[in-house]
Amino acid sequence: MQNEHLLTINNLSISFVSNNETKEVIHNISFQLKKNEILGIVGESGSGKSVSSLAILGLLPKKVSEINSGVILFENQDLTKLNSVEFQSIRGNEIAMVFQEPMSSLNPSMRCGEQVLEIILQHTSLSKKKAKQEVISLFKKVKLPTSEITYRKYPHEISGGQKQRVMIAMAIACKPKILIADEPTTALDVTVQKDIIELLKTLQQENEMSIIFISHDLSLVSEIADRILVMYQGRIVEQGNTHDVFKHPKHTYTQALISSKPSLDVRLKQLPTISDFVNNTIVSTEITMEQRITNHKELYSKPPLLEIVNLEKEYMSKAGVFGKASTFKAVDNVSFKLYEGETLGLVGESGCGKSTLGNAILQLDKATSGTILYKGEDITNLPSKDLRKLRKEIQIIFQDPYSSLNPRITVGASVMEPMKVHKLFSTTAECKAKAIQILERVGLTTEHFNRYPHEFSGGQRQRIGIARTIAVEPKLIVCDESVSALDISVQAQVLNLLNELKEKFGFTYIFISHDLAVVKYMSDNLLVMNKGIIEEEGEADAIYANPKKAYTQKLIDAIPKGL
Repeated sequence: MQNEHLLTINNLSISFVSNNETKEVIHNISFQLKKNEILGIVGESGSGKSVSSLAILGLLPKKVSEINSGVILFENQDLTKLNSVEFQSIRGNEIAMVFQEPMSSLNPSMRCGEQVLEIILQHTSLSKKKAKQEVISLFKKVKLPTSEITYRKYPHEISGGQKQRVMIAMAIACKPKILIADEPTTALDVTVQKDIIELLKTLQQENEMSIIFISHDLSLVSEIADRILVMYQGRIVEQGNTHDVFKHPKHTYTQALISSKPSLDVRLKQLPTISDFVNNTIVSTEITMEQRITNHKELYSKPPLLEIVNLEKEYMSKAGVFGKASTFKAVDNVSFKLYEGETLGLVGESGCGKSTLGNAILQLDKATSGTILYKGEDITNLPSKDLRKLRKEIQIIFQDPYSSLNPRITVGASVMEPMKVHKLFSTTAECKAKAIQILERVGLTTEHFNRYPHEFSGGQRQRIGIARTIAVEPKLIVCDESVSALDISVQAQVLNLLNELKEKFGFTYIFISHDLAVVKYMSDNLLVMNKGIIEEEGEADAIYANPKKAYTQKLIDAIPKGL
Protein backbone atom coordinates (compact mmCIF):
# COMPACT_ATOMS: atom_id res chain seq x y z
CA MET A 1 0.00 0.00 0.00
CA GLN A 2 2.88 2.34 0.77
CA ASN A 3 4.01 2.37 -2.87
CA GLU A 4 0.58 3.11 -4.23
CA HIS A 5 0.59 6.15 -6.54
CA LEU A 6 -1.24 9.10 -5.00
CA LEU A 7 -0.67 11.39 -7.97
CA THR A 8 -0.06 10.41 -11.59
CA ILE A 9 0.80 12.86 -14.37
CA ASN A 10 0.68 11.44 -17.89
CA ASN A 11 1.85 13.18 -21.08
CA LEU A 12 1.14 16.70 -19.76
CA SER A 13 1.74 19.59 -22.17
CA ILE A 14 1.02 23.25 -21.30
CA SER A 15 1.07 26.35 -23.51
CA PHE A 16 1.10 30.07 -22.77
CA VAL A 17 -0.15 32.87 -25.00
CA SER A 18 1.93 36.05 -25.33
CA ASN A 19 1.44 38.79 -27.96
CA ASN A 20 -1.12 36.60 -29.77
CA GLU A 21 1.50 33.87 -30.07
CA THR A 22 1.05 30.45 -28.46
CA LYS A 23 4.18 28.82 -27.06
CA GLU A 24 4.39 25.38 -25.47
CA VAL A 25 6.35 25.54 -22.19
CA ILE A 26 5.74 22.02 -20.79
CA HIS A 27 6.39 19.20 -23.24
CA ASN A 28 4.75 15.85 -22.63
CA ILE A 29 5.93 15.20 -19.06
CA SER A 30 5.01 12.11 -17.05
CA PHE A 31 5.72 11.18 -13.42
CA GLN A 32 4.14 9.67 -10.29
CA LEU A 33 4.05 10.61 -6.63
CA LYS A 34 3.78 7.74 -4.15
CA LYS A 35 2.10 7.85 -0.76
CA ASN A 36 4.42 9.03 2.06
CA GLU A 37 7.08 10.00 -0.47
CA ILE A 38 9.17 13.16 -0.86
CA LEU A 39 9.72 13.84 -4.56
CA GLY A 40 12.33 16.47 -5.45
CA ILE A 41 11.94 18.45 -8.69
CA VAL A 42 15.07 20.37 -9.71
CA GLY A 43 15.91 22.66 -12.58
CA GLU A 44 16.68 26.30 -13.29
CA SER A 45 14.26 29.19 -13.77
CA GLY A 46 12.12 28.60 -16.82
CA SER A 47 12.52 24.81 -16.73
CA GLY A 48 8.82 24.32 -15.94
CA LYS A 49 8.99 23.26 -12.27
CA SER A 50 6.55 25.83 -10.89
CA VAL A 51 4.24 25.77 -13.94
CA SER A 52 3.67 22.02 -13.60
CA SER A 53 2.96 22.37 -9.85
CA LEU A 54 0.47 25.22 -10.47
CA ALA A 55 -1.27 22.96 -12.99
CA ILE A 56 -1.76 20.33 -10.25
CA LEU A 57 -3.55 22.92 -8.11
CA GLY A 58 -5.54 24.41 -11.00
CA LEU A 59 -3.80 27.76 -10.48
CA LEU A 60 -2.61 28.39 -14.02
CA PRO A 61 -3.74 31.83 -15.26
CA LYS A 62 -6.97 31.14 -17.17
CA LYS A 63 -6.72 33.66 -20.01
CA VAL A 64 -3.11 33.09 -21.04
CA SER A 65 -2.51 29.38 -20.40
CA GLU A 66 -3.88 26.12 -21.71
CA ILE A 67 -3.38 22.43 -20.97
CA ASN A 68 -2.90 21.00 -24.48
CA SER A 69 -2.82 17.34 -23.56
CA GLY A 70 -2.40 14.89 -20.73
CA VAL A 71 -4.04 14.01 -17.43
CA ILE A 72 -3.34 14.82 -13.77
CA LEU A 73 -4.80 11.98 -11.70
CA PHE A 74 -5.23 12.52 -7.96
CA GLU A 75 -6.73 9.43 -6.33
CA ASN A 76 -7.98 8.43 -9.81
CA GLN A 77 -9.73 11.81 -10.31
CA ASP A 78 -8.57 13.85 -13.34
CA LEU A 79 -7.81 17.34 -11.97
CA THR A 80 -7.65 18.85 -15.48
CA LYS A 81 -11.41 18.33 -15.79
CA LEU A 82 -12.38 20.20 -12.59
CA ASN A 83 -13.89 23.70 -12.54
CA SER A 84 -13.02 26.43 -9.98
CA VAL A 85 -15.80 25.46 -7.55
CA GLU A 86 -14.80 21.77 -7.59
CA PHE A 87 -11.16 22.72 -6.97
CA GLN A 88 -12.06 24.59 -3.78
CA SER A 89 -12.66 21.37 -1.86
CA ILE A 90 -9.24 20.01 -2.94
CA ARG A 91 -7.04 23.12 -2.81
CA GLY A 92 -5.75 23.69 0.73
CA ASN A 93 -7.64 20.64 1.97
CA GLU A 94 -6.28 17.66 0.01
CA ILE A 95 -3.39 19.38 -1.80
CA ALA A 96 -1.65 22.42 -0.29
CA MET A 97 1.25 24.62 -1.37
CA VAL A 98 4.05 26.60 0.30
CA PHE A 99 5.37 29.37 -1.94
CA GLN A 100 8.88 30.82 -2.24
CA GLU A 101 8.02 34.30 -1.03
CA PRO A 102 5.78 34.20 2.06
CA MET A 103 5.21 37.97 2.09
CA SER A 104 3.43 37.78 -1.26
CA SER A 105 1.23 34.93 0.03
CA LEU A 106 0.40 36.34 3.47
CA ASN A 107 -2.12 39.15 3.87
CA PRO A 108 -0.18 42.08 5.43
CA SER A 109 -3.35 43.52 7.02
CA MET A 110 -4.34 40.29 8.83
CA ARG A 111 -2.80 38.79 11.95
CA CYS A 112 -0.82 35.59 11.32
CA GLY A 113 -3.10 33.43 13.46
CA GLU A 114 -6.27 34.70 11.79
CA GLN A 115 -4.95 33.75 8.35
CA VAL A 116 -4.48 30.13 9.40
CA LEU A 117 -7.79 30.22 11.30
CA GLU A 118 -9.59 31.21 8.09
CA ILE A 119 -8.33 28.07 6.32
CA ILE A 120 -9.45 25.76 9.16
CA LEU A 121 -12.91 27.34 9.39
CA GLN A 122 -13.32 27.05 5.62
CA HIS A 123 -12.50 23.34 5.40
CA THR A 124 -13.63 21.93 8.78
CA SER A 125 -16.68 22.02 11.04
CA LEU A 126 -14.70 23.12 14.12
CA SER A 127 -16.00 25.97 16.28
CA LYS A 128 -14.03 29.22 16.25
CA LYS A 129 -12.69 28.52 19.75
CA LYS A 130 -11.54 24.98 18.82
CA ALA A 131 -10.11 26.23 15.53
CA LYS A 132 -8.07 28.87 17.37
CA GLN A 133 -6.67 26.19 19.69
CA GLU A 134 -5.77 24.16 16.60
CA VAL A 135 -3.89 27.15 15.12
CA ILE A 136 -1.85 27.62 18.30
CA SER A 137 -1.13 23.87 18.32
CA LEU A 138 0.00 24.12 14.67
CA PHE A 139 2.28 27.07 15.50
CA LYS A 140 3.88 24.95 18.23
CA LYS A 141 4.24 22.06 15.78
CA VAL A 142 6.14 24.24 13.28
CA LYS A 143 8.28 25.50 16.22
CA LEU A 144 7.20 29.14 16.18
CA PRO A 145 8.40 30.82 19.39
CA THR A 146 5.69 31.95 21.82
CA SER A 147 2.84 30.63 19.67
CA GLU A 148 0.13 32.69 21.41
CA ILE A 149 2.06 35.92 20.80
CA THR A 150 2.84 35.02 17.16
CA TYR A 151 -0.90 34.38 16.66
CA ARG A 152 -1.56 38.08 17.31
CA LYS A 153 1.34 39.43 15.27
CA TYR A 154 1.18 40.80 11.72
CA PRO A 155 3.50 39.33 9.03
CA HIS A 156 5.83 42.36 9.04
CA GLU A 157 6.50 41.85 12.77
CA ILE A 158 8.18 38.45 12.37
CA SER A 159 11.36 37.25 10.60
CA GLY A 160 11.57 35.63 7.15
CA GLY A 161 12.06 32.16 8.62
CA GLN A 162 9.07 32.66 10.96
CA LYS A 163 6.89 33.85 8.05
CA GLN A 164 7.80 30.68 6.17
CA ARG A 165 6.78 28.61 9.23
CA VAL A 166 3.40 30.40 9.32
CA MET A 167 2.98 29.47 5.63
CA ILE A 168 3.81 25.83 6.41
CA ALA A 169 1.32 25.85 9.33
CA MET A 170 -1.31 27.22 6.95
CA ALA A 171 -0.49 24.55 4.35
CA ILE A 172 -0.72 21.61 6.79
CA ALA A 173 -3.73 22.99 8.73
CA CYS A 174 -6.16 20.59 7.05
CA LYS A 175 -3.71 17.66 7.00
CA PRO A 176 -3.38 17.53 3.21
CA LYS A 177 -2.35 14.34 1.47
CA ILE A 178 0.07 16.28 -0.77
CA LEU A 179 2.20 19.31 0.13
CA ILE A 180 3.88 21.19 -2.74
CA ALA A 181 6.86 23.23 -1.47
CA ASP A 182 7.99 25.60 -4.24
CA GLU A 183 11.49 26.96 -3.46
CA PRO A 184 10.50 27.34 0.22
CA THR A 185 14.04 28.06 1.44
CA THR A 186 15.64 30.07 -1.39
CA ALA A 187 15.81 33.45 0.39
CA LEU A 188 16.61 32.04 3.84
CA ASP A 189 19.83 31.77 5.83
CA VAL A 190 21.57 28.37 5.74
CA THR A 191 20.65 27.70 9.39
CA VAL A 192 16.97 28.62 8.87
CA GLN A 193 17.01 26.62 5.63
CA LYS A 194 18.27 23.56 7.51
CA ASP A 195 15.55 24.03 10.16
CA ILE A 196 12.81 24.24 7.48
CA ILE A 197 14.11 21.08 5.75
CA GLU A 198 14.12 19.16 9.04
CA LEU A 199 10.66 20.51 9.88
CA LEU A 200 9.22 19.34 6.55
CA LYS A 201 10.76 15.88 7.03
CA THR A 202 9.25 15.63 10.54
CA LEU A 203 5.81 16.82 9.41
CA GLN A 204 5.86 14.40 6.50
CA GLN A 205 6.50 11.47 8.84
CA GLU A 206 3.97 12.61 11.46
CA ASN A 207 1.16 13.34 9.03
CA GLU A 208 2.05 10.61 6.50
CA MET A 209 1.78 13.08 3.66
CA SER A 210 3.56 13.19 0.34
CA ILE A 211 5.71 16.19 -0.54
CA ILE A 212 6.75 17.64 -3.88
CA PHE A 213 9.86 19.71 -3.06
CA ILE A 214 10.87 22.13 -5.83
CA SER A 215 14.30 23.78 -5.96
CA HIS A 216 17.16 24.75 -8.29
CA ASP A 217 19.67 23.42 -5.74
CA LEU A 218 20.32 19.70 -6.26
CA SER A 219 22.50 19.41 -3.12
CA LEU A 220 19.63 20.74 -1.01
CA VAL A 221 17.04 18.48 -2.64
CA SER A 222 19.25 15.42 -2.17
CA GLU A 223 19.06 15.96 1.62
CA ILE A 224 15.27 15.68 1.75
CA ALA A 225 13.99 13.75 -1.29
CA ASP A 226 13.44 10.01 -1.83
CA ARG A 227 13.32 10.44 -5.60
CA ILE A 228 14.41 13.26 -7.95
CA LEU A 229 13.11 14.59 -11.27
CA VAL A 230 15.38 16.88 -13.26
CA MET A 231 13.62 19.37 -15.55
CA TYR A 232 15.20 21.32 -18.40
CA GLN A 233 13.40 23.55 -20.90
CA GLY A 234 9.99 22.12 -20.07
CA ARG A 235 11.03 18.45 -20.24
CA ILE A 236 11.96 15.80 -17.68
CA VAL A 237 15.51 14.87 -18.71
CA GLU A 238 16.25 12.50 -15.82
CA GLN A 239 14.47 10.84 -12.92
CA GLY A 240 15.31 8.16 -10.39
CA ASN A 241 16.10 7.55 -6.72
CA THR A 242 18.10 10.31 -5.07
CA HIS A 243 21.33 8.35 -4.61
CA ASP A 244 21.52 7.28 -8.27
CA VAL A 245 20.70 10.71 -9.70
CA PHE A 246 23.12 12.54 -7.40
CA LYS A 247 25.99 10.05 -7.47
CA HIS A 248 25.62 8.77 -11.04
CA PRO A 249 23.90 11.49 -13.12
CA LYS A 250 23.27 10.35 -16.68
CA HIS A 251 22.15 13.56 -18.39
CA THR A 252 24.62 16.34 -19.22
CA TYR A 253 22.32 18.94 -17.63
CA THR A 254 22.15 17.03 -14.32
CA GLN A 255 25.95 16.74 -14.29
CA ALA A 256 26.16 20.50 -14.87
CA LEU A 257 23.73 21.29 -12.02
CA ILE A 258 25.85 19.26 -9.59
CA SER A 259 29.21 20.58 -10.79
CA SER A 260 28.30 24.28 -11.13
CA LYS A 261 27.97 24.75 -7.38
CA PRO A 262 31.27 25.61 -5.67
CA SER A 263 32.80 22.64 -3.89
CA LEU A 264 33.81 22.85 -0.23
CA ASP A 265 36.74 20.49 -0.91
CA VAL A 266 38.31 21.68 -4.18
CA ARG A 267 38.87 25.28 -5.31
CA LEU A 268 38.62 25.53 -9.10
CA LYS A 269 40.05 28.51 -10.94
CA GLN A 270 36.84 28.56 -13.01
CA LEU A 271 33.46 27.03 -12.16
CA PRO A 272 31.96 24.86 -14.93
CA THR A 273 28.69 26.07 -16.46
CA ILE A 274 25.97 24.32 -18.44
CA SER A 275 27.41 25.56 -21.75
CA ASP A 276 30.82 24.12 -20.72
CA PHE A 277 29.19 20.69 -20.28
CA VAL A 278 27.19 20.98 -23.50
CA ASN A 279 30.23 22.11 -25.53
CA ASN A 280 32.66 19.85 -23.66
CA THR A 281 34.87 22.82 -22.74
CA ILE A 282 35.26 22.13 -18.99
CA VAL A 283 38.48 23.49 -17.48
CA SER A 284 39.33 21.74 -14.21
CA THR A 285 42.36 23.82 -13.15
CA GLU A 286 42.65 23.87 -9.36
CA ILE A 287 44.03 26.67 -7.19
CA THR A 288 46.38 24.96 -4.74
CA MET A 289 46.97 25.95 -1.13
CA GLU A 290 50.57 26.84 -2.06
CA GLN A 291 49.32 29.28 -4.73
CA ARG A 292 46.96 30.86 -2.19
CA ILE A 293 49.75 31.26 0.38
CA THR A 294 52.04 32.91 -2.21
CA ASN A 295 49.24 35.23 -3.36
CA HIS A 296 48.31 36.17 0.21
CA LYS A 297 51.94 36.99 1.14
CA GLU A 298 52.00 39.51 -1.69
CA LEU A 299 48.44 40.76 -0.96
CA TYR A 300 48.99 41.48 2.73
CA SER A 301 52.46 42.99 2.41
CA LYS A 302 50.99 46.33 1.23
CA PRO A 303 49.21 48.99 3.32
CA PRO A 304 45.45 48.39 3.67
CA LEU A 305 43.05 49.99 1.18
CA LEU A 306 40.32 50.19 3.83
CA GLU A 307 40.60 50.14 7.62
CA ILE A 308 37.59 49.98 9.93
CA VAL A 309 38.26 51.02 13.54
CA ASN A 310 35.74 50.49 16.37
CA LEU A 311 32.76 51.06 14.08
CA GLU A 312 29.29 51.20 15.62
CA LYS A 313 25.83 51.71 14.17
CA GLU A 314 23.04 52.25 16.66
CA TYR A 315 19.32 52.38 15.99
CA MET A 316 16.44 53.60 18.13
CA SER A 317 13.46 51.34 18.69
CA LYS A 318 10.19 52.07 20.46
CA ALA A 319 7.61 49.58 21.71
CA GLY A 320 4.14 51.00 20.95
CA VAL A 321 3.03 54.64 20.73
CA PHE A 322 3.81 55.42 24.39
CA GLY A 323 6.54 52.86 24.79
CA LYS A 324 9.93 53.69 26.15
CA ALA A 325 12.58 54.25 23.49
CA SER A 326 15.52 51.87 23.54
CA THR A 327 18.63 51.45 21.42
CA PHE A 328 20.24 48.46 19.81
CA LYS A 329 23.58 48.14 18.04
CA ALA A 330 23.32 46.64 14.55
CA VAL A 331 27.13 46.97 14.26
CA ASP A 332 29.00 46.77 17.56
CA ASN A 333 32.66 47.84 17.85
CA VAL A 334 33.78 46.27 14.55
CA SER A 335 37.41 46.58 13.40
CA PHE A 336 39.18 45.01 10.39
CA LYS A 337 41.49 45.75 7.46
CA LEU A 338 40.90 45.21 3.75
CA TYR A 339 43.76 45.05 1.25
CA GLU A 340 43.86 46.02 -2.43
CA GLY A 341 43.06 43.04 -4.66
CA GLU A 342 41.53 41.07 -1.76
CA THR A 343 38.07 39.48 -1.62
CA LEU A 344 36.80 39.67 1.94
CA GLY A 345 33.87 37.35 2.67
CA LEU A 346 31.24 38.57 5.11
CA VAL A 347 28.85 35.92 6.45
CA GLY A 348 26.26 35.53 9.18
CA GLU A 349 22.52 35.07 9.65
CA SER A 350 19.95 37.73 8.74
CA GLY A 351 20.08 40.60 11.20
CA CYS A 352 23.74 40.02 12.10
CA GLY A 353 24.77 43.43 10.70
CA LYS A 354 26.38 42.43 7.34
CA SER A 355 24.42 44.80 5.10
CA THR A 356 24.43 47.58 7.73
CA LEU A 357 28.24 47.38 7.80
CA GLY A 358 28.34 47.45 3.98
CA ASN A 359 26.04 50.50 3.88
CA ALA A 360 28.19 52.31 6.46
CA ILE A 361 31.32 51.72 4.34
CA LEU A 362 29.46 53.00 1.27
CA GLN A 363 28.32 56.06 3.29
CA LEU A 364 24.70 55.21 2.50
CA ASP A 365 23.94 54.92 6.22
CA LYS A 366 26.21 56.94 8.49
CA ALA A 367 27.94 55.13 11.35
CA THR A 368 27.12 56.27 14.91
CA SER A 369 30.79 56.17 15.96
CA GLY A 370 34.14 54.83 14.88
CA THR A 371 36.45 55.46 11.97
CA ILE A 372 36.44 54.34 8.31
CA LEU A 373 39.82 54.95 6.71
CA TYR A 374 39.95 54.69 2.91
CA LYS A 375 43.48 55.05 1.52
CA GLY A 376 44.42 56.41 4.96
CA GLU A 377 41.74 59.14 4.97
CA ASP A 378 38.74 59.18 7.33
CA ILE A 379 35.61 59.18 5.14
CA THR A 380 32.95 59.24 7.88
CA ASN A 381 32.37 63.01 7.68
CA LEU A 382 33.21 63.96 4.12
CA PRO A 383 31.65 67.10 2.57
CA SER A 384 29.21 66.35 -0.29
CA LYS A 385 31.74 67.36 -2.99
CA ASP A 386 34.32 64.84 -1.72
CA LEU A 387 31.60 62.24 -1.14
CA ARG A 388 30.69 62.36 -4.82
CA LYS A 389 34.34 61.64 -5.72
CA LEU A 390 34.30 58.73 -3.28
CA ARG A 391 31.23 57.25 -5.02
CA LYS A 392 33.44 56.66 -8.05
CA GLU A 393 35.95 54.77 -5.92
CA ILE A 394 33.53 52.61 -3.88
CA GLN A 395 30.60 50.96 -5.67
CA ILE A 396 27.95 48.33 -4.93
CA ILE A 397 26.38 45.42 -6.83
CA PHE A 398 22.89 44.86 -5.46
CA GLN A 399 21.03 41.62 -4.81
CA ASP A 400 18.13 42.45 -7.12
CA PRO A 401 19.42 44.00 -10.35
CA TYR A 402 15.88 44.69 -11.60
CA SER A 403 15.08 47.08 -8.76
CA SER A 404 18.40 48.89 -9.20
CA LEU A 405 17.87 49.47 -12.96
CA ASN A 406 15.49 52.15 -14.23
CA PRO A 407 12.83 50.26 -16.26
CA ARG A 408 12.21 53.35 -18.42
CA ILE A 409 15.71 53.71 -19.83
CA THR A 410 17.73 51.34 -21.99
CA VAL A 411 20.55 49.32 -20.47
CA GLY A 412 23.03 51.28 -22.59
CA ALA A 413 21.81 54.53 -21.05
CA SER A 414 21.97 52.89 -17.57
CA VAL A 415 25.64 51.97 -18.07
CA MET A 416 26.45 55.44 -19.46
CA GLU A 417 24.72 57.28 -16.60
CA PRO A 418 27.44 56.91 -13.90
CA MET A 419 30.12 57.76 -16.47
CA LYS A 420 28.29 61.02 -17.27
CA VAL A 421 27.74 61.82 -13.56
CA HIS A 422 31.48 61.51 -12.91
CA LYS A 423 32.37 63.29 -16.22
CA LEU A 424 34.70 60.54 -17.41
CA PHE A 425 34.37 61.42 -21.11
CA SER A 426 34.08 64.69 -22.98
CA THR A 427 31.62 63.44 -25.65
CA THR A 428 28.54 61.17 -25.71
CA ALA A 429 30.10 59.15 -28.57
CA GLU A 430 33.15 58.29 -26.40
CA CYS A 431 30.86 57.41 -23.51
CA LYS A 432 28.74 55.14 -25.72
CA ALA A 433 31.80 53.37 -27.16
CA LYS A 434 33.05 52.67 -23.62
CA ALA A 435 29.58 51.43 -22.52
CA ILE A 436 29.44 48.97 -25.46
CA GLN A 437 32.95 47.79 -24.62
CA ILE A 438 31.92 47.17 -20.99
CA LEU A 439 28.72 45.33 -22.01
CA GLU A 440 30.83 43.06 -24.21
CA ARG A 441 33.22 42.62 -21.29
CA VAL A 442 30.41 41.13 -19.17
CA GLY A 443 29.25 38.77 -21.93
CA LEU A 444 26.58 40.91 -23.64
CA THR A 445 26.63 42.37 -27.17
CA THR A 446 26.17 45.67 -29.02
CA GLU A 447 22.61 44.54 -29.84
CA HIS A 448 21.71 44.70 -26.13
CA PHE A 449 22.58 48.40 -25.87
CA ASN A 450 19.13 49.70 -26.84
CA ARG A 451 17.04 47.11 -25.01
CA TYR A 452 15.17 47.63 -21.74
CA PRO A 453 15.73 45.74 -18.44
CA HIS A 454 12.50 43.69 -18.73
CA GLU A 455 13.82 42.12 -21.97
CA PHE A 456 16.60 40.29 -20.13
CA SER A 457 16.83 37.20 -17.92
CA GLY A 458 17.83 37.45 -14.23
CA GLY A 459 21.42 36.44 -14.98
CA GLN A 460 21.70 38.96 -17.82
CA ARG A 461 20.29 41.74 -15.60
CA GLN A 462 22.91 40.93 -12.97
CA ARG A 463 25.58 41.27 -15.69
CA ILE A 464 24.13 44.69 -16.59
CA GLY A 465 24.29 45.63 -12.88
CA ILE A 466 27.96 44.58 -12.85
CA ALA A 467 28.62 46.52 -16.09
CA ARG A 468 27.08 49.64 -14.53
CA THR A 469 29.24 49.22 -11.42
CA ILE A 470 32.54 48.72 -13.25
CA ALA A 471 31.83 51.53 -15.75
CA VAL A 472 33.43 54.10 -13.42
CA GLU A 473 36.42 51.79 -12.72
CA PRO A 474 36.07 51.69 -8.93
CA LYS A 475 38.73 50.41 -6.55
CA LEU A 476 36.38 48.73 -4.07
CA ILE A 477 33.09 46.91 -4.83
CA VAL A 478 30.61 45.74 -2.21
CA CYS A 479 28.73 42.68 -3.51
CA ASP A 480 25.63 42.51 -1.27
CA GLU A 481 23.93 39.13 -1.87
CA SER A 482 24.63 39.77 -5.55
CA VAL A 483 24.28 36.12 -6.66
CA SER A 484 21.73 34.80 -4.14
CA ALA A 485 18.72 35.11 -6.47
CA LEU A 486 20.41 33.41 -9.42
CA ASP A 487 20.17 29.85 -10.72
CA ILE A 488 23.14 27.60 -9.98
CA SER A 489 24.63 27.74 -13.50
CA VAL A 490 23.99 31.50 -13.93
CA GLN A 491 25.53 32.01 -10.49
CA ALA A 492 28.63 30.14 -11.67
CA GLN A 493 28.86 32.44 -14.73
CA VAL A 494 28.61 35.59 -12.59
CA LEU A 495 31.18 34.32 -10.03
CA ASN A 496 33.57 33.50 -12.89
CA LEU A 497 33.02 36.99 -14.29
CA LEU A 498 33.70 38.67 -10.92
CA ASN A 499 36.96 36.72 -10.51
CA GLU A 500 37.96 37.47 -14.11
CA LEU A 501 37.34 41.22 -13.62
CA LYS A 502 39.23 41.15 -10.33
CA GLU A 503 42.23 39.59 -12.07
CA LYS A 504 42.13 42.05 -15.00
CA PHE A 505 41.34 45.33 -13.19
CA GLY A 506 42.64 44.59 -9.68
CA PHE A 507 39.23 45.07 -8.04
CA THR A 508 38.83 44.66 -4.29
CA TYR A 509 35.59 42.99 -3.13
CA ILE A 510 33.59 42.82 0.08
CA PHE A 511 31.48 39.78 -0.67
CA ILE A 512 28.33 39.54 1.48
CA SER A 513 26.22 36.38 1.25
CA HIS A 514 24.27 33.83 3.27
CA ASP A 515 25.52 31.06 0.92
CA LEU A 516 28.62 29.89 2.71
CA ALA A 517 29.82 27.58 -0.07
CA VAL A 518 29.89 30.55 -2.47
CA VAL A 519 31.64 32.80 0.07
CA LYS A 520 34.34 30.19 0.70
CA TYR A 521 34.96 29.86 -3.04
CA MET A 522 35.27 33.63 -3.57
CA SER A 523 37.09 34.77 -0.43
CA ASP A 524 40.69 35.26 0.62
CA ASN A 525 39.76 36.20 4.17
CA LEU A 526 36.52 35.71 6.06
CA LEU A 527 34.59 37.71 8.67
CA VAL A 528 31.84 35.87 10.56
CA MET A 529 29.30 38.27 12.07
CA ASN A 530 26.80 37.53 14.82
CA LYS A 531 24.52 40.08 16.50
CA GLY A 532 26.58 43.02 15.31
CA ILE A 533 30.00 41.77 16.40
CA ILE A 534 32.78 39.91 14.57
CA GLU A 535 32.57 36.40 15.92
CA GLU A 536 35.56 35.04 13.99
CA GLU A 537 37.97 36.18 11.29
CA GLY A 538 40.81 34.63 9.33
CA GLU A 539 41.83 32.89 6.11
CA ALA A 540 38.68 31.47 4.49
CA ASP A 541 39.88 27.89 3.97
CA ALA A 542 41.34 27.72 7.49
CA ILE A 543 38.06 28.84 9.10
CA TYR A 544 36.02 26.31 7.13
CA ALA A 545 38.48 23.52 7.94
CA ASN A 546 38.79 24.39 11.62
CA PRO A 547 36.21 26.88 12.97
CA LYS A 548 37.08 28.10 16.47
CA LYS A 549 33.64 29.35 17.47
CA ALA A 550 30.47 27.29 17.95
CA TYR A 551 28.47 29.85 15.91
CA THR A 552 30.78 29.43 12.89
CA GLN A 553 30.55 25.66 13.24
CA LYS A 554 26.75 25.91 13.26
CA LEU A 555 26.80 27.91 9.99
CA ILE A 556 29.18 25.45 8.30
CA ASP A 557 27.18 22.41 9.47
CA ALA A 558 24.06 23.93 7.89
CA ILE A 559 25.57 24.10 4.36
CA PRO A 560 23.77 21.57 2.08
CA LYS A 561 26.49 19.02 1.32
CA GLY A 562 24.53 16.66 -0.91
CA LEU A 563 24.99 12.91 -0.64
